[in-house]
Amino acid sequence: MAILLVVHHTPSPTLAEMLEATLAGARDPEIEGVEVRVRAALTCSPVEVLEADGYVLGTPANLGYMSGGLKHFFDSAYYLCRDETARRPYGLYVHGGSDTTGAVRSVESVATGMQWRRVRPPVAVAGPLTRAGLAACTELGAVVAAELMTGE
Repeated sequence: MAILLVVHHTPSPTLAEMLEATLAGARDPEIEGVEVRVRAALTCSPVEVLEADGYVLGTPANLGYMSGGLKHFFDSAYYLCRDETARRPYGLYVHGGSDTTGAVRSVESVATGMQWRRVRPPVAVAGPLTRAGLAACTELGAVVAAELMTGE
């Protein structure tokens, strides 16, 4: 069974909603053969990264960058997991009060260094969360999980 690891830093109600929508998509009953594991960024271990076949990352945009929690996750896993996880699929969702550009750029930069393969453009929500933003999170979870189901 393939493993989808959802690594998130969720300090706000908006990010909690985005996480739940992403998980709903990843756990769609039509997606078979994929186990979804959810870990807070500050507690996720490199072993969990190595065990996974794909990733969804969630972070707030903090001062134009990813959260310190997600940065800690990458710092812990980068050198231990980079070569072993190359080409694995990933997706990203980000929420910011007014701008998400720097946070998206910072995560994509590290994911590129990890040699991960983005399977969908990031879901980046600036300001209040809308139904469209939630739907995009659900789609993100489903797309990354389906990528693992098909083995592509």
